[in-house]
Amino acid sequence: MQNNHTSHYGKVYLIGAGPGAADLITVRGARFLALADVVLHDALVTEDMLALCPQAKKIAVGKRCGKLSTAQQFINKQLIDNAKKYAVVVRLKGGDPMLFGRADEELRALESHGITVEVVPGISAALAAAAASQQPLTKRGIARSVAFFTSSTAPDESDQVNIPNCDTLVQYMGGREASTTAQRLLAQGRAATTPVVVVENCSRDNQRILRLRLDQLEEGLAQCDGPVLVMIGEALQSRIAQQVTITETISQNAA
Repeated sequence: MQNNHTSHYGKVYLIGAGPGAADLITVRGARFLALADVVLHDALVTEDMLALCPQAKKIAVGKRCGKLSTAQQFINKQLIDNAKKYAVVVRLKGGDPMLFGRADEELRALESHGITVEVVPGISAALAAAAASQQPLTKRGIARSVAFFTSSTAPDESDQVNIPNCDTLVQYMGGREASTTAQRLLAQGRAATTPVVVVENCSRDNQRILRLRLDQLEEGLAQCDGPVLVMIGEALQSRIAQQVTITETISQNAA
């Protein structure tokens, strides 16, 4: 719906798309997508997800590590410019908007122009990966704390991000940094046998799950091309007594 009153702004929705599969978006998120005039979406948002808003103009504003990305300031400007033209603007973000999604920068930009914003939460990749691998992140008597972290930094920040001191660690965008992370954890005294679960392309048709030890993670994850989440900790010890050290599983489409 075109906003004819250019002196007023439309409303912007920051919506979490979830980990990838279109049916893992919330009902509320899908409802607003169906009402959107324009959708500015991340690179990892699938075509199946965008099919939920056939009526909307789609603008790709993806940011991918190691690839050509849209500058955050340009994304902010796009949101403001589109809020001038349209009544319902959706910023569709992978996972949850409020976790490693640069939501603070976008909220500040929109609020500085007096634009009304609503945030719709999504399933974060960490929770989706735990579900996909059927490995709880906490375990009674073994793990009662969980930390989410990423090695991605702002241009003016050091690459040496402190690794949290928690029972279970979940590293977002951890594929390229896997070896460095393992080295630092081993140097801090983590056991070489500490269980590790790596989930690539979580919830998608080409999902892969790797099960290994911390000393094997030190060798790197060169075989992973898609978005990777790395989970580390004793709570991730396999419940299967004689499981092979490294296994792979590929999700199948629902019948």
